[in-house]
Amino acid sequence: MNPEKLERYIEAVYGAAGERLFARDPATCVFRHQSNRKWFAVIMEIPGEKLGLQNVGSISVVNVKCDPRLIGSFRLEQGIFPAYHMSKAHWLTVALDGTVPEDKLQFLLEMSYDLTK
Repeated sequence: MNPEKLERYIEAVYGAAGERLFARDPATCVFRHQSNRKWFAVIMEIPGEKLGLQNVGSISVVNVKCDPRLIGSFRLEQGIFPAYHMSKAHWLTVALDGTVPEDKLQFLLEMSYDLTK
């Protein structure tokens, strides 16, 4: 799933409009609950080297909150990494390059949404 499709999916399913909060980084898009304003997803573009990827320029990713008991298992899967720029104990970074199947990405988004209610 690419970032644009993911933005549309989140808006349709969760009713959350993406917010571009950082003037110096307009590609970063934050999604949060309307009730408590907590973030549940952050779409951004980062250098692949920040995730330990060699010979990969920039990569589109989404950060999602995850049950800490499951983080280790998910990190073993291709396309899922320790969180970039968030707590690695509670967040994952998921590549938006087609590596992670859409149904798994949707599952992770749902978990993130529920954990941040």
